[in-house]
Amino acid sequence: MRSIIFILGWIMLVLAVLMLLPIATSAVYEETEGLAFAVVAFLSAICGVLLIRTKPATVKFYAKEGLACTALGWIVLSLVGAVPFTLSGEIPSYLDAVFETVSGFTTTGASILRSVEQMSHTTNMWRCFTHWIGGMGILVFLLAVLPMVGGSNMQLMKAESPGPSVGKLVPKVRFTAQLLYGLYVALTILMILLLIAGRMPLYDAICTACGTAGTGGFGIYNDSCASFSPYLQWVITIFMILFGVNFNVYYLIFLRKFRDALRCEELHWYLGIILMAGLLIFRNIAGRFETVEQGLRTVFFQVATIITTTGFSTVDFDLWPTFSKTIIILLMFIGACAGSTGGGTKVSRIAIIGKSFFSYIRSFLHPRAVRKIKFEGKEVETETLRAIFVYYTGVFLIVAVSVLLVSLDGFNFETSFSAVAATFNNIGPGFGMAGPASNYADFSKLSKCVMIFDMLAGRLEVFPVILLLYPRFWREVGMEIYTRRMRSGRGYMDRRRLHNSK
Repeated sequence: MRSIIFILGWIMLVLAVLMLLPIATSAVYEETEGLAFAVVAFLSAICGVLLIRTKPATVKFYAKEGLACTALGWIVLSLVGAVPFTLSGEIPSYLDAVFETVSGFTTTGASILRSVEQMSHTTNMWRCFTHWIGGMGILVFLLAVLPMVGGSNMQLMKAESPGPSVGKLVPKVRFTAQLLYGLYVALTILMILLLIAGRMPLYDAICTACGTAGTGGFGIYNDSCASFSPYLQWVITIFMILFGVNFNVYYLIFLRKFRDALRCEELHWYLGIILMAGLLIFRNIAGRFETVEQGLRTVFFQVATIITTTGFSTVDFDLWPTFSKTIIILLMFIGACAGSTGGGTKVSRIAIIGKSFFSYIRSFLHPRAVRKIKFEGKEVETETLRAIFVYYTGVFLIVAVSVLLVSLDGFNFETSFSAVAATFNNIGPGFGMAGPASNYADFSKLSKCVMIFDMLAGRLEVFPVILLLYPRFWREVGMEIYTRRMRSGRGYMDRRRLHNSK
């Protein structure tokens, strides 16, 4: 428990430092909203210092502690990060502010704002920057900069990194985290430079790059990316796809192992799905565009933004035919690659499930044959298969219950289901009242709370958030605290008896 409190303290300190960006933006544009961020940053820093004063002897994390710390860290990050919105008066309702902040940190991009252009530069910068923070993960950042004692800190990265499994790129977890963030920063800077080359202002380029890198989708214009030039839209499309790739591929490229990078099976599935979905939708709506280039640009922009769960838009795809909208729904659940900044259930899981299905079908033809399921050239372990099936069970239950609760608002099924699917898979826009031309402002407080839970559960891949709702976990935590106090008290009494005997 002390290890968890210690990490929460560091999260508060890091959050205070990260708020320097909106504070600086406020100074540049001479806006008063920066005062709210300064106050919250100051208080957050004080709380962080108080929490890390009692550093544990070793900061070790096992599966239970890693999951709990990750979930609590993201909740604290969201609750504190929402305060400046309400304190500045930009988002008066704290629940709406929490919804917006959770949507930012989880890289969802679902907004309750009816007009983002009326928001200050300071607020919009913080909204977009939360995407960049949440894209790679705040705990991965801590692992990169904070030297921790103990060899079990991989549990933190496993709990926060999306995908069925995560491993080390190099022997030490800290160096792995540093490599990931180094690649993340490099790609972000490259995108900013390319956007500026397309005559986009620096402020717009930073906000757009943060939203793209984190695959979040918060925009600074009401039409999202529709008013951008074709060049800018193509740049954003390409980088959305790039940030949806497993970062292990970039590490292999960094080591100049190009053949190994190109042999990545998940990458083949990912690019194949994008190409197939794009061509099918283009064929379905080809007559709506003046030129082939415009049609391909629009279609592949939307396919990229949905499968990577970014959430930008250049067109209201809610007006597309049912066939195209069905493909978009499927892309929502497929998501990007494991180990990327994208959301969804991940391409690797879909591929493994597909191989498992056909392997089971073939077992009817040859019951005695022993067939091994392989992915990325390696045999898929039974435990991994079990974890994937359990994960999908959790996804089904959460989505089903969430749709049931959100349907109490009285919206049609398309709106209720797509809103839940879009928030759980961290996409943002759905259909109907949650479409790209609308927002989530008209949903009830209950529905917003449900979707806040969905966004956190989707980003952290179900289990960390569910663990906090598991009563047995808190009973065990209580027993650990009680046992520690009894031991410390017994030690004190023993020392007192020894002193009296002398």
